[in-house]
Amino acid sequence: MVFSSLSFLYMFLPLVFAAYYIIKNRTWRNSVLLAASLVFYAWGEPKFVVMMLLSALVAYVGGCLMAKFRAAGREKAEKRVYVATVVFLVAALFVFKYFNFTVDNICALLGISHNLARIVLPIGISFYTFQILSYVIDLHRGEIALQRNFADLLLYVCFFPQLIAGPIVRYQTIEEEIRGRRENLDEVTQGLKRFIVGLAKKVIIANNVALVATTIYEGEASVYGSLMYWVAALAYTLQIYFDFSGYSDMAIGLGRMFGFHFLENFEYPYISRSITEFWRRWHISLSSWFRDYIYIPLGGNRVKTSRHIINILIVWTITGFWHGAEWNFVMWGLYYAALLLVEKYLLKDILEKLPGAVRWVYTMFFVMLGWVIFYFTDIHQLGEAIKVMFTVPTGSFEDIVAQDAGMLYYLLYIPLGLVCMLPIAKHLPKSEGIAMQLVSYGLHFALLIICIACIVSSSFNPFIYFRF
Repeated sequence: MVFSSLSFLYMFLPLVFAAYYIIKNRTWRNSVLLAASLVFYAWGEPKFVVMMLLSALVAYVGGCLMAKFRAAGREKAEKRVYVATVVFLVAALFVFKYFNFTVDNICALLGISHNLARIVLPIGISFYTFQILSYVIDLHRGEIALQRNFADLLLYVCFFPQLIAGPIVRYQTIEEEIRGRRENLDEVTQGLKRFIVGLAKKVIIANNVALVATTIYEGEASVYGSLMYWVAALAYTLQIYFDFSGYSDMAIGLGRMFGFHFLENFEYPYISRSITEFWRRWHISLSSWFRDYIYIPLGGNRVKTSRHIINILIVWTITGFWHGAEWNFVMWGLYYAALLLVEKYLLKDILEKLPGAVRWVYTMFFVMLGWVIFYFTDIHQLGEAIKVMFTVPTGSFEDIVAQDAGMLYYLLYIPLGLVCMLPIAKHLPKSEGIAMQLVSYGLHFALLIICIACIVSSSFNPFIYFRF
């Protein structure tokens, strides 16, 4: 089930919302959310609920044992439990996400074949595993208190707004809100408005620009030529932003409707004027996770230059692999490692002296090229796409229209995406006063109607981050 489906909008969300607010008791409200979250996850793959429950149970038992040994002054025993818990969680992620990839590559290297059954990737395993790891690590560090109620810990792990595709919510962010949150009408209203904005990003912009990228990349390169391949790169750049940031907006809005406050996950990344700034603004929950749990423990930038370079390469190799068990994701991670190192050690002073517009063009050029690497899991197709992009323009507009007349319509959503990626909303007047609030409610209601119309009229509803 996805947020942009009619089953979610017309059935699941209204039923959960009604059941939640009919009940006044906090324990029972949490039970409603937990039951709803398990149903939400089981909707697509019921059998994988077991793996999620097992991971949460291991973290719970591991946490209880860690707390017990720490209270008894048995630091070595506490550390052994901590290491064992982390190893189990990482091993589970490896088996489900990377075992097939590892076996395939070893067999290819040795020139042999195998007939092992393929392991299916559970939806959202990367996100909920990282959330559980953050709980275990922070507990070991003494930064959070032990959660003694398994149901409350499980609610943190599988709460449906952020379960499938984030943002990666750390336990310390909602530690107090699991039992002590306070819901009110204003929070519900603001959460609903945020959800509608995210839904609009997804179904109005992301889905339509996605058709541009998909049509071009699945067509003949000789027909579309280099110019349209750059258009496809731009379309995919917009698609992945509005797809993922839209989902994050919906998750944040839904959380707020039930009294939870998740941290922001995107901060207008496409206005960045350097690659370094881009990664401060893009997928903030993942970037900060790698920073706090891998980069800083490795020494961060407070080490000698050679070691810092190694740290960057390690973190970005893992970042690439986190996104998928394909070589293009490793290339994508190393691509950004190289860009960040070049900015850090070669271009820092030069970039600061350049006009802002030049820095923005430089940043977006490499970001768009990076998304092309991200898109193609087939290395041969990736090489062909890069080759077409940097060759003399071929093809004709007439051939493109003949290939797909609908392309003209979907191209119109690119300018809309370019406008909406800017922080215009920050400069709009606040909804103060009854008149302005009524206007705001009316606009959001109209936007919701348009979104529903888009969902009803189209069966094309991809979601990029489901595969992670």
